[in-house]
Amino acid sequence: MKRTIMVMIAMTAVLRFFAAAYGQGNAENGKALFNDPQFADGKAGVSCGSCHPDGKNAAKGADDKGVRQIINACIKKALQGTPIGPASSQMDDLVAYLKSVKSRQ
Repeated sequence: MKRTIMVMIAMTAVLRFFAAAYGQGNAENGKALFNDPQFADGKAGVSCGSCHPDGKNAAKGADDKGVRQIINACIKKALQGTPIGPASSQMDDLVAYLKSVKSRQ
């Protein structure tokens, strides 16, 4: 019984660590990616910021998973680029930037 409780406490700590680490991006890096027309091998000559100046209305109202899906859909369609990994540091940076913009609106 004691061992089971200790294992559960340890598992909870590990899960909290990963939950806190996931999605921790750099908003400044995200802003640079957001405004880079060559990001994700984009061939359209536009950036995310071309359609969403200052991040406005980008993935509005979506949860974290939805934001990541919307970003990749825009990369594929609008930028004509290659989608990025949903758990990549670039994605985390973009999400952090969008969260920072949302908090200022």
